[in-house]
Amino acid sequence: MGYSDQAQRTLALLALTPGWQRVKELSPDCDDATVSAIVEEAAQFAERVLAPLNTPGDRMGARLVEGRVRTPTGFAEAFRRYGASGWLGMDVYDRYGGQGLPLTVQAACAPLFERGCVALMMAAGSTRAAAHLLAEAADGAVADEWVPKLLAGEWATTICISEPEAGSDVGRLRTRAQCRDGTWRITGQKIWISFGDHDMADRIGHCLLARTNDQPGTRGISLFLVPDGIDGRQNGVSVERIEEKMGLHGSPTCAMRFEEAVGVLIGDEGRGLPQLFTMIELMRLQTACQGLGLASASLDIAEGYARERRQGGHPERPPVAIATHPDVRRQLHEIRRQTEVLRAAVLELATIMDLARLEPDESRRRALADLAGWMLPLIKNFGGAAGFDVANAAIQVLGGAGYTRDWPLEQYLRDSRVMTIYEGTTGMQAIDFLTRRLWRDEGRGLQVFEKRARAEIKALAAEHPELADEALRGLADFTEFSARMVALRDDPERGLYLADSYMRAGWQAVSAWMAMRVRQLPEVAERS
Repeated sequence: MGYSDQAQRTLALLALTPGWQRVKELSPDCDDATVSAIVEEAAQFAERVLAPLNTPGDRMGARLVEGRVRTPTGFAEAFRRYGASGWLGMDVYDRYGGQGLPLTVQAACAPLFERGCVALMMAAGSTRAAAHLLAEAADGAVADEWVPKLLAGEWATTICISEPEAGSDVGRLRTRAQCRDGTWRITGQKIWISFGDHDMADRIGHCLLARTNDQPGTRGISLFLVPDGIDGRQNGVSVERIEEKMGLHGSPTCAMRFEEAVGVLIGDEGRGLPQLFTMIELMRLQTACQGLGLASASLDIAEGYARERRQGGHPERPPVAIATHPDVRRQLHEIRRQTEVLRAAVLELATIMDLARLEPDESRRRALADLAGWMLPLIKNFGGAAGFDVANAAIQVLGGAGYTRDWPLEQYLRDSRVMTIYEGTTGMQAIDFLTRRLWRDEGRGLQVFEKRARAEIKALAAEHPELADEALRGLADFTEFSARMVALRDDPERGLYLADSYMRAGWQAVSAWMAMRVRQLPEVAERS
């Protein structure tokens, strides 16, 4: 078990993902041999370059020295190698030096990198997402200057949203941007900024939301790119402190101060939050990949330990591997199912997002975009949760040994706990899932989901009739639950109270669908 095994599991599930064949048809340079080689190379890079940094990076942590952040030993070199090897630009337009591969290929590789060193990948994730944002929304000259440097790993970026009085409630942010003599200057404080400063890149750009007028809520908020330096001089950007956190010690979470910092307006004034969602959506998918990477690592440790650890059995015979004990088998089965279902769901969402961009038929693109929007809150939240849940369950399999620092499970547990908090908490995802995806969008994504899930479950019913019956019953229950939640549109307080339960029911329905697909894996069929 290990990185190579994870790569092979990913490729096997990718082959079972219905939309993948269509993605390949619409991406002429993306054949099976090429994709297999990429994923296998990603596994080797993660194991050889990133994994050796994970535990030392956690023990060393990031430090603030004379106003600048110093990252753990080896982080800077690995970040540069990651960019130079082309991993930052896998799915970015080739005109900027990217490879122009489908998002699905990136999503197949990302959990391997996250498994290797999730703390370091925090910087890679925001930099890649910003490259997409700038390529899509920035002025041509800005994109031409920044995107190639970002993809090469020479420059880096952050996402600056939260403030002391404005976390999830973005409309209350106070950072101001004023245009004087044709130049925007930004003043304010931002917090919870991952890699807000570091020594891994020559330049750092902050993708920052600031208020440009007095309109209430988010209507007065615009998006800026604020470099940490211009022409070799500091640009009014400084670090106030690094947060002392439970996990992700190698990733500096900074409180930042901006004093008359020069910024470049990205997109239209007053449209900052919608434009930033290009970046946010990619980072929410990244969160699921983070959870999947740590879940995969934790599962491998639990299964390996259970095969080697000998305890119990007949007292007059040698002790047996704990993997033979029924309750341990149950625990391993549950976390294996949780991990593989998530792996299948991540690949499914990535193919949907690809096809929402690639399909030539506009109506089909709209339907797929609705489905992607519907699935994203589920994948973000429950993907992140799986990292913690599987690490927690793996510790239980190892018993007291799992609670020690002799095994990396305790670090995985600490590192993963934040994943259902950042990029939108569980509660925020539930509100989005209900109010936007069901009420505002009138359940369009839900309808596409129901049709696709039911069709695939029925197609596989002959091979697994009992599992199919269970999945179809679960789908019917969720459809009924959805109808009740639609009726609560006139009673929003009650609806919001039930939003978390509704989102969890949605994930159960998606999981039942993905479980049918996972069952097609040869080893899963043999175990069942």
